[in-house]
Amino acid sequence: MRKRWWWLIAVATVAHAAASTDVQPYSASYSVEWRGMGAGTSTVELAKLEDDRWTYTSRNLARGLFKLALPNPITQSSVFRIRDGKVVPLTYRVDDGSKATTRDISLDFNWQAGRVTGTAEDESVDVEVPAGAQDALTAQIVLMRELLAGREPGTLRLIDKDEVKVYDYVREGNERLKTPLGDMDTVIYRSARQGSNRVTRLWLAPSLGYVPVRAQQKRGERTEFTMMVRTLKR
Repeated sequence: MRKRWWWLIAVATVAHAAASTDVQPYSASYSVEWRGMGAGTSTVELAKLEDDRWTYTSRNLARGLFKLALPNPITQSSVFRIRDGKVVPLTYRVDDGSKATTRDISLDFNWQAGRVTGTAEDESVDVEVPAGAQDALTAQIVLMRELLAGREPGTLRLIDKDEVKVYDYVREGNERLKTPLGDMDTVIYRSARQGSNRVTRLWLAPSLGYVPVRAQQKRGERTEFTMMVRTLKR
């Protein structure tokens, strides 16, 4: 359950200003349900640093019975640059909030050497990184930038611990959706890893710059996670 929550929140929580053609600083919050039960909340922030770097952070907090399994806030963070129109990840971190490091991840991208190094769940990582590869958070920056530019996201390669995984993004249609931010027209994108039966669907609002206002992950026919936007500040 822990791993799936991290992954879905990374997929679902990216926002952009509607009038902009590129990423803008923002903060947002989402409610999270696990198999129909309220499981907690996620808050995310995209911020511009003093140099040409950006930081994207999500903080996920369980509630109710789920707090027994996930007592501490889970934090993911990515630092990246946008160079020559491309998103270039630099570091990726996951901290489960406990003193133990068995679920933490710390990855560094060395683009000159073409490798990703670090640790993932107390295992050493040193793998070749293909050109254009992303981490779990920067992949969503790429997704939103492509849609804002009027292009289809297509296929993305993600570094997951010590593996490179391939995800396909396919547009499935449109839907008028009721949200805490109001009724919105959305476009629906399906994301799936090649060879996996887990599928994530995103409801993105063009009027908000393709902010994901809803997300759902299914494994086969069973719905695992559902997320809904609660607040958005720019």
